[in-house]
Amino acid sequence: MALLDQIKKENDIKKLDMDDMPELAKEIRSFLIESVSKTGGHLASNLGAVELTMALHRCMDFPTDKIIFDVGHQSYTHKILTGRKDDFYKLRQYGGISGFPKTSESSTDAFNTGHSSTSISAAIGLVQAKLLRGTDERVCAVIGDGSMTGGMAFEALDQLAQLNSSCLVVLNDNEMSISQNVGGLSSTLSKIRVGKSYNEFKSSVENALLDIPSVGQKVAKGIKKSKDSIKNLLVPGTIFGEMGITYIGPIDGHDTEKMVEIFEKAFRLDKPVVVHVKTKKGKGYKFAERYPEYFHGVPPFDPENGHALKVKTAPSYTDVFAKKLVEMGRDNDKIVAITAAMSKGTGVRAFQKEFPDRTYDVGIAEQHALTFAAGLAAGGYVPVVALYSSFLQRGYDQLLHDICLQKLHVIIMVDRSGIVGEDGETHMGIYDTAFLRSVPNLTVIAPRGAKDLEDAMEYAVSLDGPVAIKYPKGKAYSDMDNRSFKYLQGKAEVINFSSQIGEQKVGSIALFAVGDMVRVASEVRDRIKEESGYEPELVNARFICPLDKERIRDIIEKFDYIAVLEEATKRGSVGEAVAYEIAMSGSTIKLLHYAIESETVSHGSQKKLREVLGLDAESIYEDIIKKIR
Repeated sequence: MALLDQIKKENDIKKLDMDDMPELAKEIRSFLIESVSKTGGHLASNLGAVELTMALHRCMDFPTDKIIFDVGHQSYTHKILTGRKDDFYKLRQYGGISGFPKTSESSTDAFNTGHSSTSISAAIGLVQAKLLRGTDERVCAVIGDGSMTGGMAFEALDQLAQLNSSCLVVLNDNEMSISQNVGGLSSTLSKIRVGKSYNEFKSSVENALLDIPSVGQKVAKGIKKSKDSIKNLLVPGTIFGEMGITYIGPIDGHDTEKMVEIFEKAFRLDKPVVVHVKTKKGKGYKFAERYPEYFHGVPPFDPENGHALKVKTAPSYTDVFAKKLVEMGRDNDKIVAITAAMSKGTGVRAFQKEFPDRTYDVGIAEQHALTFAAGLAAGGYVPVVALYSSFLQRGYDQLLHDICLQKLHVIIMVDRSGIVGEDGETHMGIYDTAFLRSVPNLTVIAPRGAKDLEDAMEYAVSLDGPVAIKYPKGKAYSDMDNRSFKYLQGKAEVINFSSQIGEQKVGSIALFAVGDMVRVASEVRDRIKEESGYEPELVNARFICPLDKERIRDIIEKFDYIAVLEEATKRGSVGEAVAYEIAMSGSTIKLLHYAIESETVSHGSQKKLREVLGLDAESIYEDIIKKIR
């Protein structure tokens, strides 16, 4: 019987002998490769964290003890070891298990994660709660070296140093985040040896010296100063020690037995401890080892050669942005590009290859990226900051305070806006309309397709002020690329006027679509025309801020219905703004609003989620016909 088959629930790993651990790790890796090759998912990070997770499970008792996985995309082995192996066939699919820790999925998942640099803060909170309750569970945060570039991690470390209780932080150092790590911190993670006996001896000596009248304190202070000076010269990696945190490592992150030994010692120390482990991202699968960035988040693939099963043919919105940015960079040497550890994912990589001196990867530090961009703009350059929508949320204060209040010419490319898909709640870009609409001095554009995105980028460069351009994940819509409509500030684009606009026919309707939902609205318009002979007016909102209120008022005066289509939460939406205009006008026009009713959206394919949420063309058409007849 395979070792993996003997693990049915949490803590079953402890029933196996330590000598079985290398074979169990091999079986887990084989399972992960086979499973993810069918469903897609985060592979390289999980392959690298197999032994690390096994070692923690040997030391901890679930669900009493708590592991918080920073970001969480490396939690697959944890899910397997807590009895969820048989659910992996629906990994990241609608109704299946999440690719991230979810407290609603299992009591062994201690904290929901999805974004980086949060684990230490959450762990400290759990430890303080433990102290208030008077319980003694073990708490561990697992954080990658890439996540350590996030400022929040250092804010947490500052408090961790004040903690008078056991709290284990495992620094998983694979020299990668998603893209290759950058910055000073990445090059300084290194070694200092310490153990329980050392700490007890050091404390005893210090306490004894302090008890000596008059001179004891001076001697203790002098010894400590000399010791620290020598340590700083000879022992690299003392940043944790300087903060008052015990540091152990680096140790081999693929040696389960050694990690168990170290983790047990660390847990027994009544103080916070950072254990630095070195792992290899993608370990055990040669293609993931060779191309860890590609296999970070991978679609279904052939495990024999690592090739994706579906070959992408049409360019995505990210591809369109990447190509256009390079073109504009050739014509304008003031354009610079900024990415936060996502040069490939956001499309900045192409610009980086051609203009390395004008490209800045700041690591996982979105707040810094935006204020850094503000500084570049104040210095006379035109920074283009490419971020995923869900990560832009982390820099909201910097966007508002440092960029928009100063009216600085920064262009923010908001990739993955709308329904993102398999990564679930933490990665959905459905909130950006609401939080961007409230920012002063910010122009917000939602292009309807590939050519419109290119035009929007050119327009953004021509402006003198902050601009956000938001676009979804996936294939760029190109059916209307032959149309050319000049960008005018705050003006919507009328794609076609109603064929019966003058008759004021009962059931006359205008479709007011935002961004990629123009594609859906176009299908709905064609269906209505085919079924009824009546062609609705179709308007591309184009600008979210400033909204074309003049066009909205024109629709209010002429139609019985206005249908607003957008891939955003209803609260704070364009539809909400349209409802306000209707209320202020006193019109009897009826608003049909197709947006996201719920405030969170689970994981699943984009197609499936749009169907579930009623945002596909078929669902919208059927609802409109039912209501206007």
